[in-house]
Amino acid sequence: MSEEPRKPRVAVVFGGRSSEHAVSCITAANVLKVIDRDKYDVVPIGIDTSGHWVLESGDPERLSITNGKLPEVDVTALPVLFGAGRELVVHAPDQVPSTLGEVDVVFPLLHGPFGEDGTLQGLLEMSDIRYVGSGVLASAVGMDKHYMKVVLAAAGLEVTPYVVIRERDWSRHPQACREAVDRLGYPVFVKPSRGGSSLGISKVNSREELDDALAEARAHDPKVLVEAAAKNPREIEVGILGGLDGADPAASVCGEITLTGGGHDFYDFEAKYLPEEVDYAALSVPAELPEEVAAEIRAQALTAFEAIEGEGLARVDFFLTEDGRIVINEINTMPGFTPYSMFPRLWAASGIDYGDLVDRLLALALTRPTGLR
Repeated sequence: MSEEPRKPRVAVVFGGRSSEHAVSCITAANVLKVIDRDKYDVVPIGIDTSGHWVLESGDPERLSITNGKLPEVDVTALPVLFGAGRELVVHAPDQVPSTLGEVDVVFPLLHGPFGEDGTLQGLLEMSDIRYVGSGVLASAVGMDKHYMKVVLAAAGLEVTPYVVIRERDWSRHPQACREAVDRLGYPVFVKPSRGGSSLGISKVNSREELDDALAEARAHDPKVLVEAAAKNPREIEVGILGGLDGADPAASVCGEITLTGGGHDFYDFEAKYLPEEVDYAALSVPAELPEEVAAEIRAQALTAFEAIEGEGLARVDFFLTEDGRIVINEINTMPGFTPYSMFPRLWAASGIDYGDLVDRLLALALTRPTGLR
């Protein structure tokens, strides 16, 4: 009598070395709550802030924000790594290494450098392991806001004017850097070039505020992007989801972010992840837009996804200016899955709920080959 086929084994990987470690844990908590355990065998793997891989408990409550305290990976958990043949191997102290079995697909819920930027994707490609989301190139381009703008502009999309300030530029020619920002005109946004979750971002209203903002951004990334700020734009976001069985990717309905107070003049970390304390932002899904404007924004979101050769999923952010111009802000290849995140809310409004969304992403990954494609 033949054995019953085993369930696909999913390694949910989260945490990581970036400043978005806690955000990744929060995302993982919510995915672990909804993933179908009758359909998948789930193995939670945390990466601590030093880069060590460990076998986590997978308790969603431990990985959630509790009393305002941000979660982190348990550094005391058993070390784990990928062995030969896509197997997970546990290395307990003073014990012979043991295997957890072969992994069929990895769900990499890492945000920021050392996870969302193509580094983990390259490791998985070399190990011949399927995974959710974009490949090496799209992940790298989507992480670096400088090169993202280069690619998106080449695809015919309007991007905000910007200046890139690298560590060597600032150390050798600080005055020239200041003058380059002056030419953009104030206010400007100062951002880590390779970061997300609004960490290290400052809105700067004058040159007197610039040096401190650059220092804050450099604390997250030695490469800093300074962007001209549009006047009172509407912030519109669209979710992209890959198509099954060779179908084209699809765009969700449009959503809009509107700040509602709390002393925040842009969608910062607190507004995104701590709304249980203060209601800083309202997310309107679907956004109230003329049909032709919404259609054009959705079309441009798909253009951006194709331009970076995205796979699986993405969230694309736009500014709709007072004079009606559609300006792309960025594309995020691993958007957050917290209860307050726009990406799952966009797809819920488009007919795919949270659990089905996770299932769809795993199905996409399981049918996609590794290697060149």
